[in-house]
Amino acid sequence: MATGSHFNTDLTGRIALVTGGTKGIGKAIAEELSSAGATVIVSARSKPTDGNPAHHFIAADLTSPQDVSALTNEINGTYGGLDILVNNAGGLTTPGGGHSTLTDQHWESELQLNLISAIRIDRALLPGIIEKRGVIIHISSVAGRQALWNLNMAYAVSKAALNSYSKALATELAGKGVRVLTVAPGATKTPPMEKFIVDYATAQNIPEDEALAQLLMQTGGIPMGRMAEPSEVASLVHYLVSPAAGYLTGSIYAIDGGSLPVVS
Repeated sequence: MATGSHFNTDLTGRIALVTGGTKGIGKAIAEELSSAGATVIVSARSKPTDGNPAHHFIAADLTSPQDVSALTNEINGTYGGLDILVNNAGGLTTPGGGHSTLTDQHWESELQLNLISAIRIDRALLPGIIEKRGVIIHISSVAGRQALWNLNMAYAVSKAALNSYSKALATELAGKGVRVLTVAPGATKTPPMEKFIVDYATAQNIPEDEALAQLLMQTGGIPMGRMAEPSEVASLVHYLVSPAAGYLTGSIYAIDGGSLPVVS
């Protein structure tokens, strides 16, 4: 049995960027990394009114190459690059109803938001991350492995593509000392999830509690009986970017209360 092991999750001295870091899971991740000692930069399209003054906020739309270039220049000029990049920006923006309801624009929009944006910012910031032998986290979704055709087809496809890209990038960068990991949350208590439940309830003309029950049933239910808290996702991300996880790369970590009905 090994002795004298040290479970080190301290992030003092690390520079971290959390995209989409002003609300929901992204906000929780920013708070968690900051509490562990990291200097945290958050980006989003607009500055929140309740943002943490300890965080450096940079306004950026990651679907815009110009905004990503400006974001990169500010980070490199101020901090000299990143140790940690958490690609959290993304979301579900397309309607349900399946293949027949989705236009080319719907597909292109979802792929831009959930895949191309991550590729774009990775490309821009990678030189500094390689120099610091840093860590990249892509926030995906269990939808990438369990598509619900009538609810989130385009979103699920974009997240499945993100999973594949993340794995390929991990393999490419492992020899350069950079770790790349994917975190796939299931149903989580966030404003977008709450809005999704309300919209579904309205569309089906049913109460919100019944809408939630139906949505969870379509995913096979959650064995743990509840949705995740954003702080629980943040705790997993904290571990994965820390020295304690130094031998982990290329894997997808589902945090879903046991909802995925597969062995992986």
